[in-house]
Amino acid sequence: MLIEYIPVLLQIVLATGFAVATLIASALLGKRAVRNQVKDSAYECGMLPEGEGQARFSVKFYLVAMLFVLFDLEVVFLFPWAAVFREQISAGETVFFWSMIGFVGLLFVAYLYALKKGALEWRN
Repeated sequence: MLIEYIPVLLQIVLATGFAVATLIASALLGKRAVRNQVKDSAYECGMLPEGEGQARFSVKFYLVAMLFVLFDLEVVFLFPWAAVFREQISAGETVFFWSMIGFVGLLFVAYLYALKKGALEWRN
């Protein structure tokens, strides 16, 4: 059974060997530049760099982004349910319907909680 893993092991060895060989060749054959303050400074189109490198985002931006991803992923669970909804209802299964109503109700409560906590307010 272990013989089936030989191609995988061979690929791992080849990939690791290639990475190590490339790094060694780069160190041996590459040019070594003299480091100084001018060469190590950031290039800003000929201008001296001023201020921080990146602007800071508000925490609200990340909070709204996480809430969007959370609710967006929850909606993905509605698609399989919608695909078999008619078949389940025609078979007389009402538990199927009420379980999804409970799921959507729970999402709605989470949405109301986020609204109450001010997670979607931009002006604060």
